[in-house]
Amino acid sequence: MNWRWTWSWSLASRLFFSHFVVMIVGVISLVTISKISSPRFFILHLERLEHEGLDLIDAETDLVEGFETAWSRSTFWSVLVGATAAGGLSYWVSMRIVHRLTEMEQITQKFAAGELNARLPKSDIPELNRLGVSFNSMAASLEGVEARRRDLIGDMTHELRTPLTVVRGYLEELADGEIEPSPEIYQQLAKETKRLERLVNDMQELSKAEAGYLPIRIQKVHLRPLLESLVQRFADQLLEDGPVLLLVCPPQLPPVLADIDRTEQVLVNLVGNAMRYTPQGSITIRVWVQPSKLWIAVIDTGMGIAAEDLPHVFERFWRADKSRTRHSGGTGIGLTISRRLVELQGGQIEVESQQGLGSTFRFFLPLA
Repeated sequence: MNWRWTWSWSLASRLFFSHFVVMIVGVISLVTISKISSPRFFILHLERLEHEGLDLIDAETDLVEGFETAWSRSTFWSVLVGATAAGGLSYWVSMRIVHRLTEMEQITQKFAAGELNARLPKSDIPELNRLGVSFNSMAASLEGVEARRRDLIGDMTHELRTPLTVVRGYLEELADGEIEPSPEIYQQLAKETKRLERLVNDMQELSKAEAGYLPIRIQKVHLRPLLESLVQRFADQLLEDGPVLLLVCPPQLPPVLADIDRTEQVLVNLVGNAMRYTPQGSITIRVWVQPSKLWIAVIDTGMGIAAEDLPHVFERFWRADKSRTRHSGGTGIGLTISRRLVELQGGQIEVESQQGLGSTFRFFLPLA
């Protein structure tokens, strides 16, 4: 029962009680040792004085009694003043620590109530300051996740509205008999549903990538076979009057630390975009090596991107050609996914472009 009662004390009470116990133990030890040893040391001192020729035999008893009286009084006042000072200091230290913890509790309650911008103040107590820094880091991360979640929902709602409106319009007109069923109508409906499916899949992958839940299997890989395979695959899709696909790559490439499947996904996105916006000319996959890095660039001679639009290239649902509809373009998040995939593999992606002259998307992967 006593253990349970003590366990239910607040932190301030426990700190004060621990300081009080330490003080009591120290006082008891001081008094006990002094009570036992002080009179004996005083008598030894008197005996030494007698040996030196001082006659203290008649006054020895009075001297010992006077010493004990003086010691008792001084000890009483020392204990009283020391205990008061130690108790006050213990109370101040306890309340100082508990005040910081109370601040933390209030901030965490605000955070739990949805105020994600709440942060813990700095503390001059190193341990509490480290705890505050860790909490603030976690809070910033959660705030970022929540912001991305809201943006994702808003973007997805906006993007889904168009194909859903098209599908609903066709279905209502078919139900009201305003248009006759035809293979073309059904093909259009199938096209819109496929676009919805592709958009949902891309959004799901993007949300996983941004939250860090996308599985990345980093290993030592050689990219030359992948590059040759991609060039062959896309070359078969090009029309005779379309762009030429080229691979400029050293015959021997050092291995890199990467996820081969995710790297392929990035290259497919970049080459696919280049083909979409390059009706004629050339698309070149260029590879070169720098210290600790392997660079891969997809260079096209297509329509290019205006300088004011370059900072927005990797944003969700952004398109360089505003005249292109979502029916003729992609979902608008391929580059966003590509950037995140490159970053998850320890690399970085960049873009250079000049309107009317083409674009260059390049990224690097760390060498093994």
